[in-house]
Amino acid sequence: MAIDPLYLVYGLPLAGLWGGWIARGTLRSRRHRAVLEDNIRAGLMEPNTLHPVIDPARCLGCAACARACPEKSIIGIIDGKAALVEPTMCVGHGACATACPTQAITLVFGSETRGVDIPLLSPEFETTVPGIYIAGELGGMGLIKNAIEQGRQAIAAIAQAVRKGAAGGADVLDVVIVGCGPAGIAASLGAMERGLAFVTFDQATLGGTVAHFPRGKLVMTAPAILPLVGKVQFGEVSKERLLAFWEKVLADTGLAPRFEEQVIAIARDGDLFMVTTTKATCRTKTVLLAIGRRGTPRTLDVPGEELAKVVYRLIDAEQYAGHRVLVVGGGDSAIEAAGQLAEQPGAEVTLSYRGSSYSRARSRNRDRLAAAVAAGRLCERLGSTVRAITPDTVELDCGGDAPQHLPNDAVIVCAGGVLPTQFLRETGIAVETKFGVR
Repeated sequence: MAIDPLYLVYGLPLAGLWGGWIARGTLRSRRHRAVLEDNIRAGLMEPNTLHPVIDPARCLGCAACARACPEKSIIGIIDGKAALVEPTMCVGHGACATACPTQAITLVFGSETRGVDIPLLSPEFETTVPGIYIAGELGGMGLIKNAIEQGRQAIAAIAQAVRKGAAGGADVLDVVIVGCGPAGIAASLGAMERGLAFVTFDQATLGGTVAHFPRGKLVMTAPAILPLVGKVQFGEVSKERLLAFWEKVLADTGLAPRFEEQVIAIARDGDLFMVTTTKATCRTKTVLLAIGRRGTPRTLDVPGEELAKVVYRLIDAEQYAGHRVLVVGGGDSAIEAAGQLAEQPGAEVTLSYRGSSYSRARSRNRDRLAAAVAAGRLCERLGSTVRAITPDTVELDCGGDAPQHLPNDAVIVCAGGVLPTQFLRETGIAVETKFGVR
């Protein structure tokens, strides 16, 4: 039986295209499955904020969600279905749900096994304590655009409430703003624009959660409106450029937050609030909490931790060139920090972790660490605990009879943070724990 030449002319190329499409899909599925399995082994399967839940019965595997996600690596396609392969990296853009043609994606907080604490808020961002408001990441929204918009809206509601309220004394502020990330800056600029009497506190430095990102990390932003500044839009921008932008905003507007000053208590004082910080107290009509969900860094609680050489995040690895540095922690942030430090000229880096293995770190970070240790650029001390810190040494308990004393110039503690849930409850703010619901 003769074969029609047209089958060869058209059929073979189509078959080749079909085969190539299947091969690419298989490779993609294998790659995404490897990422997912690595995160499962590391125990990194619980998203920190708003995130997608995908219904496989509705999913077409068209990858529209993966293409729409600005972070690009959060959603993968495995065996023809979309899957959340990097759960802990999801920051709640929500673009995936909008892009899905079959409504297979639902955005939720928490999961069936791990709840996420979300403060109860009114449409005006007021908490269950009248006069205390929340905007930004603490309310569950981690996207910079959302944080800015919430900061603007919250300060507008506060300004209206202040106008309706009773007049205060000369020493009474209209609002105390806690936090200097995107929500806090937007709210502070809004307060300036409206002529409110206010002060902005931050326990650390400028930038909020973004300031904790590794050096060079790309940050996704979307168009947003900043009071006194106008429309801002970067798209994909480095952490450093974004922080430089915030610094310019402060310089151009004259906004002067009080950095390195932690708010430790908020209490009723008649119709007002008494806000106590690590350095002062002040009376205010309202309070806006624009703090992140990271909370306060977890400390070691050892002698000498109050020394200036002890910090809780790596900002610029280059400043540690030629220094003897101890990094404490066993997660991705600690391993990444140690790796960056080990690349600095003359740096002597030791990584201390109380566990016997880095089970909660991604395999790629563990591999990089192993390579650095094998090359002699980094020393690791598994099963070790910091016992004391002095100006020029660190005392480590490594399980032996006698502690080890390491010469040391700097200590970087990457042990996570204490969530602000307890602080909220002590303030009287109701918190709802959500298990996989909006």
